Amino acid sequence: MMTYLLAIDLGASSGRHILGYIENGRIRLEEVHRFDDYLREENGSFIWDIEKMVSEVKAGIAKCERLGKIPATIAIDTWGVDYVLLDENKQELLPAYSYRDNRNNLIQDEVAAIISQEELYAKTGIQKANYNTIYQLYCDKKSGKLDKAKYFMNMPDYLAFKLTGVIKNEYTEASTTNLINAQTKSWDEEILDTLGIRKDIFSEVSLPCTEVGKLQGFDFESTVILAPSHDTASAVAACPTDENGVYISSGTWSLIGTENLSPVLSEAALKANFTNEGGINHRFRFLKNYMGMWLFQNIRKEINSGAEGFSEKISYDDMMNLAKNSGAYEYIDTNDISFLAPSSMINAIRAYLKNDSMPIDAVINSVYHSLAKAYANVVSEIESVCKKTVDTINIVGGGCKDKYLNQLTAEYTGKRVLAGPVEATATGNIISQMMFTDKDLTLEKARELVKISFDIEEIK
Repeated sequence: MMTYLLAIDLGASSGRHILGYIENGRIRLEEVHRFDDYLREENGSFIWDIEKMVSEVKAGIAKCERLGKIPATIAIDTWGVDYVLLDENKQELLPAYSYRDNRNNLIQDEVAAIISQEELYAKTGIQKANYNTIYQLYCDKKSGKLDKAKYFMNMPDYLAFKLTGVIKNEYTEASTTNLINAQTKSWDEEILDTLGIRKDIFSEVSLPCTEVGKLQGFDFESTVILAPSHDTASAVAACPTDENGVYISSGTWSLIGTENLSPVLSEAALKANFTNEGGINHRFRFLKNYMGMWLFQNIRKEINSGAEGFSEKISYDDMMNLAKNSGAYEYIDTNDISFLAPSSMINAIRAYLKNDSMPIDAVINSVYHSLAKAYANVVSEIESVCKKTVDTINIVGGGCKDKYLNQLTAEYTGKRVLAGPVEATATGNIISQMMFTDKDLTLEKARELVKISFDIEEIK
């Protein structure tokens, strides 16, 4: 009888339920449910429609039951930093803000006046970013919302709670908050005390590949477990990398990094603004975040809404071909705050370049070249800061299907580039469930299984 494992993978743009199972010695994946449109703009704020998210998570599980493919285990991964607060009755304190909201744009300086970035980095090793949980929670403290809170859960932990009634704080996701001590891998009480954020809202940090609880509300039995709950941590778990490799998890965000066994908290790492996020098996994901497919997604959405005078809707392949045939481009900082949530991405890029008449093909090509150049810069910084020589770059995630970006990455970096697996996040989620069930399955063995299960292309 086939044993099914269910990965529930929510990105910032869409969510999916993917069943995993072993067939003929290889991992097989089957998407059974997909949903999107759970980011709302209300009264000028970006918030998550958590009611819809919970409903869709449960709908996908119910669909597995209807298909007769009952998952033995279930695990959830999402993007980082965002969270839900519950009161003493375990009722949600809404709204649940998105990291794209601008409420904490001015908070960084206020927090820095209390605890410097140097102090924070020495403790947490986390990249400075205006959307980090630490700043969001400080906003909640100032508004009085935190006074009503009894429980804090990052988004995947909240969704697991809605399935089990059990409250956990998973390590890889919690590491994105800028409140986890990189050495102890637990909440840094000194930071919390300094900022006046109550310690009692946090649970003890739980590691991946451990149990949350039994699934409730369905007519079948299943166990909900902790994957590496941060989607990039799951993606990196499935990445067949080694100590001299760099991974690029290419999705809405591009995350470029290397896997280390200990955090790098040096002054050079701080100045280069690297982050040390938690990974599976106590590893560290030493990386930088860049806005990635987010730029392409917004450009395509605008074009297909009538911008730029296109008579027909275009695909991502159409955009790729427009860029390749353009020849023209200028460099942008893809992490500029003007690209985080613009009303028009196309106009934001033109404004950044001070070129209001730039043709749309050149706009798209500028994003391509700018991303590839950013990747190359990060690889060079990794070699310098970590004192290692990178020989291979492994691009995983949906963005690895973009052959033009893969080619440009190879050209700009001068490194060997591999593309795949495409479904890295779901695969990492699935192998963590396999490791929970089979204690003899090591991460190294699981990655070998990934290699033989999926197409991994070398870019020539």
